[in-house]
Amino acid sequence: MKFLSVAASLAALIVAANAGTVLWDGRFNDLNSSTDLDEWSWSDEVGPYQYYIHGTGDVTEYINLSPDYKNPADTSSVQGAKFTLDNTSYWEGQTMRRTELIPQTSAAINAGTVWYHFSMMASSTNFPSIYREHQICFFESHFTEMKAGWISGEANTSDTNLRWDVNSVTQWSTNFTADVWHNIAYEIDFTSGTVGFWHSTGSDDLVELVSPISASASSNGEDWHLGVLELPRDGYPDTDEDLYFSGVYVESGSITTSVSGPAGDGKWRCS
Repeated sequence: MKFLSVAASLAALIVAANAGTVLWDGRFNDLNSSTDLDEWSWSDEVGPYQYYIHGTGDVTEYINLSPDYKNPADTSSVQGAKFTLDNTSYWEGQTMRRTELIPQTSAAINAGTVWYHFSMMASSTNFPSIYREHQICFFESHFTEMKAGWISGEANTSDTNLRWDVNSVTQWSTNFTADVWHNIAYEIDFTSGTVGFWHSTGSDDLVELVSPISASASSNGEDWHLGVLELPRDGYPDTDEDLYFSGVYVESGSITTSVSGPAGDGKWRCS
């Protein structure tokens, strides 16, 4: 795997943020291109991510990296990622469309109090359907996640909201507007079983919008899915959809509220 260590180090020099301890760094600084994700396998678990939940095409059909794909305020990231759903984005015969990455680490990202950080955005081009449910940046048990689009069972036929859910109940929502970066941190206490929500837009510092509430918080350390799962819906055909992510990391100790993020060391964290 080729690393952008020099570029990542330069980016880190301009970061000025009070930071906790970064347990796992998924900011894409270590990847030369998305094809590096293909180097990961169950027999050779290299790199910052497990890459296996995707369609049948090449990795570049589903994930691409570019400095244009990150929040411009995120100065600790060299680049961001564009995640794509198309008409081939069906994983192992499922009816759901999926493009997802999972942290590859043995660090304690599933213990004590930790903050799961990411920024996300959708552009006016290939904006996610407002007629289908999208589960975004979720744990497999779905104790906390983002959602967008029409939620299964809703009375209406469409939904323009971006939501934060805990145990499948919406705790916060806003209009999901094109070209707006949403900066998010899940504050998870795996010991007490609570989760809180930090949020801002653009270059603004994160603010706690929802104090920690009870949740069925549990994880084996490799079941948080960065990306998107879209549920099928009769009468609404597939369309190409893109979501953009940057500033992805997990920290402990205290929360970094600056969108510029904490300094990284230019190396993926496998332990």
